Amino acid sequence: MATETLVETFKNLIDGQWVESASGETFASTNPANAAEIVGRFQASAEEDVNRAIEAAQRAFPAWRETAPSKRADILYKAADWLEAGLERFAEELTREEGKTLAASRMEVKRSAQTLRYYASEGMNVAGETLPSDDPETFVYTRREPLGVVTVITPWNFPLSIPARKIAPALVTGNTVVFKPASDTPLIACRLVQALHGAGMPAGVINFVTGSASKTGTPLVTHPAVKAVTFTGSTGAGEKINRSVRLSTRVQLELGGKNPLIVMDDADVEQAAELAVKGGFELTGQACTGTSRVIVMDSVHDRFVEALVARTRALIIGSGLRKGVDVGPLANESQLRNVLDYVDIGKSEGAELAFGGERLTEGEHAAGYYVRPAIFTGVTPNMRIAQEEIFGPVISVIRAGTFQEAMAIANDVEYGLSAAICTADMNAARRFIAGIESGVVKVNRPTTGNAVNAPFGGVKMSSTATYRESGRGALDFYTQIKTVYHGMQG
Repeated sequence: MATETLVETFKNLIDGQWVESASGETFASTNPANAAEIVGRFQASAEEDVNRAIEAAQRAFPAWRETAPSKRADILYKAADWLEAGLERFAEELTREEGKTLAASRMEVKRSAQTLRYYASEGMNVAGETLPSDDPETFVYTRREPLGVVTVITPWNFPLSIPARKIAPALVTGNTVVFKPASDTPLIACRLVQALHGAGMPAGVINFVTGSASKTGTPLVTHPAVKAVTFTGSTGAGEKINRSVRLSTRVQLELGGKNPLIVMDDADVEQAAELAVKGGFELTGQACTGTSRVIVMDSVHDRFVEALVARTRALIIGSGLRKGVDVGPLANESQLRNVLDYVDIGKSEGAELAFGGERLTEGEHAAGYYVRPAIFTGVTPNMRIAQEEIFGPVISVIRAGTFQEAMAIANDVEYGLSAAICTADMNAARRFIAGIESGVVKVNRPTTGNAVNAPFGGVKMSSTATYRESGRGALDFYTQIKTVYHGMQG
């Protein structure tokens, strides 16, 4: 039974006021390392609450779009300072709520502050262009203008950095926002909103509602005032959003991945194993860019598997709050069941479970959602564990005889988010870069991780492949172009 002692109840932010949901009902956010511990209680919002938030954002939009860019930027700078000032507190809250290690949580808080500052700076450079005109009496130019109300729907695996990289460019370009975080991680999402609100954001510019997608999702994507929807999550949920939005609503979807790492016969096997462990097992495998398939040349296969198992065996599994832990719990019971089900599927398909895959239930692991990272060998490309996103610490090792075969295997999935190769051969690297069907490509680097100032997104079923997140290009999603022909009178 979950413990309720001294549990704080958090409210929605609508039109500048912290308010309860219309129903007054709440839900608990719990610690995946100790499911009996409640981190906080949050509003169980419904459509009525979302509609109020959207209407508040709509009312706030005219004044916010006219606010000087420097003033919008100043709020983002102040919010970044507030996050950094509370680094240790927020990192601990993030770990208690999501499960990742404190080191990973600290990095996420720092990165989120960096993102706010990056877009505060970039927002000062949003501009149109002047164009040559055949008519000397006509001045032709373009303006970049905000869209209006943007809804931001985010996942639980990066519950601070993903919202920051969506909300910051939306706000700095003059849009207003309705933000609904994942119900597994509403606390750290609330801290981001508190940072923005406390930094002086006008009422209605940023609105925050918590609750289940089944009760809040419809107006977030179908309300007539919503001009754009940005979503990161499962491919199934993204497809549903894409089918639901109005024709005039802009959509940005970042979805699943089944990301490969190719290990060439000239690769440093120890380095390749380290890249696989970092990409596949850090964050407990719960990253859309996580390494889930390692495609290895025959000549180095056995040595690679030996190195991979040795490194995985050495990982320390436990609460992310404990010093020295490498792998924390899965985020919730559903994730745990999903991973264990896929381990059973892999075994039933004939793959060999070379290491791990079992639930940990003794000692400190008894109260949490822990599983030992799993390594499958003897995997063929058509197996479900080689085709479907597991979103957990499971790596499938697949043999390949040639570079061409490895590339064919790597591309033979419906996803195309991130891909990597480990090789000393620059020609092989160039061929990989040109031929891989992926939005993010890494050479001798893990499939995970992206720079704040670099575009991020996938191809195929990993994304709508329209607008990228991160970097300067992210501003394009939140602005529309108006073309002006300005003639002279007289």
